[in-house]
Amino acid sequence: MNLTVQLAPKHPRGLLLRNPVMTASGTFGYGTEYSHLIDIQKLGAIVCKGTTMKPRDGNPQPRLAETASGLLNSIGLQNIGVDALIKEKAPIWSKWTVPVIVNIAGESVDDYAQLAHRLDGISGVSAIEVNISCPNVSAGGAEFGANPGSASEVTAAVRKATSLPVLVKLTPNTGDIARVAVAVAEAGADAVSLINTLKGMTIDINQRKPTLGNTTGGLSGPAIKPVALYMVYEVAGTLDIPVIGCGGITTAADALEFIMAGASAIQIGTAGFNNPQAHLDVLAGIEQFLQKEKINNLTELIGVARH
Repeated sequence: MNLTVQLAPKHPRGLLLRNPVMTASGTFGYGTEYSHLIDIQKLGAIVCKGTTMKPRDGNPQPRLAETASGLLNSIGLQNIGVDALIKEKAPIWSKWTVPVIVNIAGESVDDYAQLAHRLDGISGVSAIEVNISCPNVSAGGAEFGANPGSASEVTAAVRKATSLPVLVKLTPNTGDIARVAVAVAEAGADAVSLINTLKGMTIDINQRKPTLGNTTGGLSGPAIKPVALYMVYEVAGTLDIPVIGCGGITTAADALEFIMAGASAIQIGTAGFNNPQAHLDVLAGIEQFLQKEKINNLTELIGVARH
């Protein structure tokens, strides 16, 4: 049974995964935090938490709030910064067989370009995932991924600054995610991942104020799966580069829905908080489905619901 997935078919080096199950950025730390809980080498790829030029403390507490079938988070990109990542984490990753993808986040186009340049050629870093859900500080705070122009500009800058495969993580907080996807593909993205969290909030009625310290947060978990699945279906129909599905995936059936909608791989995030084994459970379920259906190659399922 062949579960391998090529996420960067147009890139000279490619990005070959042994299977389609990836971790979602911001939910798996740097991978080291889970290495004593599960066999991380069985994963298709690990996407580390969002990385910025300088270390960030993140948003004020509280940062997490449970909602019906979901989770609101307002972590605020707390991370150790790119220099510490290169010095402390990359040497560990270089000894792993599972590829590690570094998610990068910036406040300006130049931030993204500098991050991509710093990570280029670093042993242990297999690819870059560009988080375009960040606010563009120089353009009034709108998300980079909110319109095709700014999304394209960031992607082109990253593509120019690195020889690594470039994935772009799309935000659902836009009027036309398909147009944004086409724009980043034309600007040089090797693949796109979607979706990032949906903006939301909750109010503590006893305190009479927003529950989260930063007022709003990103909604993830099963509540957003139908939205994510639709957006993957829509985007996959417009691109000739791989799509990675993400949003509310908890079971193998969820993952298979995304693959049938056109995703070449999937990312699991919130489910891993409840069950650290979720990623491997989903992988086992995909294998069982292929065996039951007598399917020898996973690629036979990619996009079948579109035909």
